[in-house]
Amino acid sequence: MIEQASHYFARGNTAHGAHFLYSSAFQGLKKLFVLMGPPGTGKSTVIRSLADSLMEKGHHVQCFHSPLRPDELDGIISTELKVGVVDGRVSDGIPENENGEIIFIDFCEALDNRLIFPEHQFKIEDLSGKLEDAYSNAYETFLTALRIHDEWEKYYIESMDFIKADEITQDLIQQFCADRENDTQTIGRHLFFGAATPRGAYDFIQRLTAQLERRIFIKGRPGSGKSTLLKKLASAAEKNGIEVQIFHCGFDPNSLDMLIFPKLSTAIFDSTAPHEYFPDREGDEILDMYTLTMAPGTDEAYATEIAAIKERYSAKMKEATSHLALAEAIDSQIKSFYVAATNFSVVEKLQVQIQLALNELVAHSSK
Repeated sequence: MIEQASHYFARGNTAHGAHFLYSSAFQGLKKLFVLMGPPGTGKSTVIRSLADSLMEKGHHVQCFHSPLRPDELDGIISTELKVGVVDGRVSDGIPENENGEIIFIDFCEALDNRLIFPEHQFKIEDLSGKLEDAYSNAYETFLTALRIHDEWEKYYIESMDFIKADEITQDLIQQFCADRENDTQTIGRHLFFGAATPRGAYDFIQRLTAQLERRIFIKGRPGSGKSTLLKKLASAAEKNGIEVQIFHCGFDPNSLDMLIFPKLSTAIFDSTAPHEYFPDREGDEILDMYTLTMAPGTDEAYATEIAAIKERYSAKMKEATSHLALAEAIDSQIKSFYVAATNFSVVEKLQVQIQLALNELVAHSSK
């Protein structure tokens, strides 16, 4: 059975702050609906309903989840229609849509500002400051964790056979690109498969790769060349005109964690904690960068030092997650004021307005 939805993140809570990939994830759309308005005015609920309606009609939907509340949606794309709907408040401005139409839907129409009293406004401003602080503390703590991770990597980088690592990379480039060269270069689509959330690390790897024929699970240690391999492979694919989806690390967006080649029905990904998986079917294989590129006994030689680093790293990651949990709690308080002042019958009318526009596009596409 073909999956009717694909699940991603296009923003992340990272060691380098809030990071957005909407400009790449939403490129090439014919039409984009941007929902404007404060939190609590029903935007995510409307987006979810529109996604369900499209899937009920047999359309494939790309779902972009909130890293603050992974069960909620920040946006969707109807793959066949090339139409997107996104919450403008969380997409770092309006995703570029040079050749398509952008339609703004103002959910402030549903908001009765008379129900947000002056004391509420003061409280919202106070909470907004605390929310900014909670996010800032989370990002600073993630950055400290990343610096600790750099210490961890050094032990393995010093023990690595870079010539062997490059041989492995070139062999993969040959596998993926040989006899598939195209005169026109491609531009990879940049996404997140996971995010740091108040629940901890959360990912959609299994769902994104479930229907692919080949999955390469890269095993290794920090600093064993996994991200570098993926960067070189992605660059070669783009140069040779091969369609590629490029998934950034939700902790450090400067690193890559997965590539998917849709037309080759293949994924290759970093399968280590916190997204550690193992082969469980035909077409799955392991690429062990530790065994292939590291000096034997590296783990054992630095076991004491690495154990201490792992403990410090884990503590910082837990601390950062607690700051995100606080951010979620504060955001919920802010939302509650807007929920109380929102006329949801107006929200339903706005949803019908978008739904009718989508229905028209569906009808037109079936002709």
